[in-house]
Amino acid sequence: MDIRRIGSQPSNKGLADYFTGVVRIDSLFKAEESTRAVGASVTFEPGARTAWHTHPLGQTIIITAGCGRAQKWGGPIEEIRPGDVVWFPPGEKHWHGASPTTAMTHIAIQEQLDGKTVDWLEMVNDEQYLG
Repeated sequence: MDIRRIGSQPSNKGLADYFTGVVRIDSLFKAEESTRAVGASVTFEPGARTAWHTHPLGQTIIITAGCGRAQKWGGPIEEIRPGDVVWFPPGEKHWHGASPTTAMTHIAIQEQLDGKTVDWLEMVNDEQYLG
């Protein structure tokens, strides 16, 4: 058994190359020798969001607080709220983040393929974000 105590790992800022606005990332778990899954709690301040991206083995996000938005390429912007669970299939181009007026926190879980969990693409511009 391995217990990772809250506060045992520092929070990180979301890098401007991959996020718009203020984003905090708290690692929850990393892949071990016999596993591929990694998880993080990600908090987006109002208006903050990811860039467009894909995941080689897909991604699950579980909204834990606030109000957010998510969109797959070519689809409508969807409102996401606490308790919602969103699955992005492998290779699906998408973004997610806070609403324009409310922060949002989610737990993100994805698996590594050859050590990689995400392929970052172009930034989501304001027109795309606002719909």
